[in-house]
Amino acid sequence: DWSSDVCSSDLLVRQLVGELFGRVPHTELNPDEVVALGAAVQADILVTGSRDMLLLDVTPLSLGIETMGGIVSKIILRNSTIPATGSEMFTTGVDNQTAVDIHVLQGERELVSDNRSLARFRLRGIPPMPAGMPRVQVQFQIDANGILSVTATELRTGVEQSIEVKPSYGLTDEQVEQMLIESFEHAEADFAARMLIEARNEAESVITATEKTLRAPEFPDVAARDLADGEQRRIEQALAGLKHVILSENRDAILQWTTVLNDATRHLAEIMMNRSVKAALAGKNVDTI
Repeated sequence: DWSSDVCSSDLLVRQLVGELFGRVPHTELNPDEVVALGAAVQADILVTGSRDMLLLDVTPLSLGIETMGGIVSKIILRNSTIPATGSEMFTTGVDNQTAVDIHVLQGERELVSDNRSLARFRLRGIPPMPAGMPRVQVQFQIDANGILSVTATELRTGVEQSIEVKPSYGLTDEQVEQMLIESFEHAEADFAARMLIEARNEAESVITATEKTLRAPEFPDVAARDLADGEQRRIEQALAGLKHVILSENRDAILQWTTVLNDATRHLAEIMMNRSVKAALAGKNVDTI
């Protein structure tokens, strides 16, 4: 009958959860009774004005910003107790970048296109520096009223920009539930898409660094004096191989060619680093260093 089917399904879910987490799940509490008890407690607080128990608000959805490749970096996770704070450090991806766009997002999906856009602003005034040198701290803070303040600060210079937004504005309980359901349904595909983008980002960084070294004015001298026979050719072949697969959907191939290029350029990177250190220390003594 129907009741026996429900019990069988419940037992199957418990079994699968236990296998997934490697431990027996706690089943002592009845979910319906828990909800009813919570509603009764809240009703008592509203009617009697009792302050013996405090009910805390939580964030219904995660909050984060867009990062390279169109993926989301979550800064405040779903179900965080309000007030809440969180921060992460980011940097630039292009040489001499003087501004950074901050795109604030809400949701549980891995890609920007699948989440809710809350706000955008730009951090200006970053001095031109090589990619990876600026240190941009992005801080999220949700106050007791549910207002989100987002502040971006470049730590080397102190330049700062901020914005305020109410994440819950215009969002119904049904929409929150639907966003959560979609995140569960697409979790596997979203994770795979994120891993592919991150592999491409890493590959692009290695390609950029390699090409920058090959174009350096001192590289012809390095190639003639310090590189072994065929070493430059191996670097160029690995570079061409990675460029060939970087736009493909084959994450394993991208990772494999990234490793090949990293291995091929390891000796060159050591040579260039040694030359840079020697140039920086030329004419200096131990006391001045």
